[in-house]
Formats: sequence, C-alpha cells, structure tokens
Amino acid sequence: MQSKTSTILECSRIFSLPMTILSWLVVFTYSLLNSGNAWYGILCLVAICFVHLGTNVLDDYFDYKTLIKQVDFDKKEYLKNTQKTKCRYIISGILSEGQVLGIAGIYFFIASIIGLFFYIKCGAPVIKFALAGGIIAVLYSTLSKIRLSEIAVALAYGPILFGGVNYVMTKTISWEVFVLAIPTMIMTVILLYIHTVMDFEFDLKEGHYTIANAFDSQLDSLIVLKIFIILAFASLFGICIFDISDWQVLLPLITIPLSLDLYKSMVEYSTDNNSVPEHKWYHYPMENMKRIEKLGAESFMIRMYQSRNLMIYFALFLTLGLILANL
Repeated sequence: MQSKTSTILECSRIFSLPMTILSWLVVFTYSLLNSGNAWYGILCLVAICFVHLGTNVLDDYFDYKTLIKQVDFDKKEYLKNTQKTKCRYIISGILSEGQVLGIAGIYFFIASIIGLFFYIKCGAPVIKFALAGGIIAVLYSTLSKIRLSEIAVALAYGPILFGGVNYVMTKTISWEVFVLAIPTMIMTVILLYIHTVMDFEFDLKEGHYTIANAFDSQLDSLIVLKIFIILAFASLFGICIFDISDWQVLLPLITIPLSLDLYKSMVEYSTDNNSVPEHKWYHYPMENMKRIEKLGAESFMIRMYQSRNLMIYFALFLTLGLILANL
C-alpha cells in the first residue's frame, strides 16, 4: 500500500519534474557564467518546481470537475483504463476534492513566499514574471481544452522561466536568454505533444480539443511532432548565429538518434496502441517499471519516459556545451 507522501507525489506527477529542473539548469548555467547569484538561482528553482507541481494537481482537479458533469461518466469504467492516471486519486476516493485543492494551495503558497522574497530583493520585474507564470498555472486546464496547451507550456518554459531565472540571478533582462530558451522550450513542448497524441481519442471524449486531435488520426498528427523535432535541433544554430555562445552548444545534436527512436515509437503506437517499444540502453532511466507493467501501462509510460529522457539528455548536453564554450 502506498504511503500518503508517495500518493501525493504521484498525484502531482513528480515524474515530469525533470523537464523543469533541466530547463532551469540551462539558464542557471548561462546566468552563472555571466556573474549571476547562484543561491538566488537555486531558490528560484524551488519556487518553479512548486508551481509546476501545483499546476499538475490543479489541472487534475479541474479535469475531474469536468468529468463528473458528463452524463455518461462512470467511475468504475474510467478507472479500468490504466493509461489514464489523471484524476485517478480523486475518482477512487484516495484523495478528496478538498485535499487536492489543499495540496495545490500549499504548493502555490510556498512558491508565493519565495516570489515575495525575490520582489523585496530584486524589484518589480519579478512580479511580472511571477504573474505571467501564475496566470498560465491557473488557466492551464482551460487552455488545454481549446488547443492552447502547447502555447501555454512554450511560454512557461521559454520566456517566463528563462527570463525570470536570469533576472533574479543577474538583475537584468536580456534578449539572449529568450533565444537560448527556444531549443529546450520546444523539447518540453514535445513531451506534452507526445501525451496528447497518445490521448487522442480520450481527449476527444472528455471535451479536450488539442492540436493532435485536430487531425484525422494519430498517425496524421505526427507531422507536427516531426516539425517540433526539426525546429528543436535547428534552433541550436541560432544560439551560435546570434553569438550567444560558441559552436559547443551544438553538442545536443548527439541526441538525434533518440529523437528518431521516439518518432519511430510514436508511429508504431499510432498503428497499435498496445505495442511496447524496444528497450535500448540510452532510453533509461525508466522508474517504477514493475508497477507500470503490473498496471499494463507500459505502452503509454515508456513513450512518456522516452520523450522526457530525450529532453533530459538534450538539456544536459546543451548545459555542457555552454560550460565548454566558456573555458
């Protein structure tokens, strides 16, 4: 039986947190190399992580409220679908609606206290970044229903995260960090897009209109994934072209084989939703696999892990490139 803490963390979708940490690591490294305040950068990461977790929990809450309004909604039938873990803890009664809201409230409260500290120490621009992030966090569930979730994530993990971290560390707003944000921002959007492609039919049934299900089929929707992958790698050259850093930032090109594997894996999924991708040594880490296999959710979760890990490796190599360029 799961402990209360592990239940809360899983409900918060803790597995997705690395995409926040690795996005932060890129701009943290860049800002540090430009005489930024390391402690402020680390404290900013704590706030961003709590906002991320709070957004996940709040998204589940609003999705649950939408689900129960559906005339044909059946809790037992919904829970049989092991692929869909969203709202599971509220539907099964493990956590009440009040507890879920309370968890989200605690997450956002901690982030707000840190934000207040930065406002006192760094000035008014902090409020602009915090307000922009807060609006996206609260409205994300609504935006995800009207084909704007990718734009919301792009803003949150691009200009807001990169601009905010760089500002509290250096007390400057620099256009360079917005260009630097583009590659990892797109990789993060890819993770979300993979999720929406696999949720193609479920999102339609639940009233979620995404970019993916605007196409006639899952297979057709993969054209967008292909474009995202190409743009992510192509945008690395922009960092060199605009003289933000040197050619070493092209190191993430090493991850092209992972992106090709991911695309191939999604093509297989589009033709057979139960297909399980071949495990390769560079696909790891993939945590909690025994539990995932027990639930019969390997097909879904392995592809989520593939996408997440592609983003992790991509960001790590970009960070390494920034460091090597400044040696």
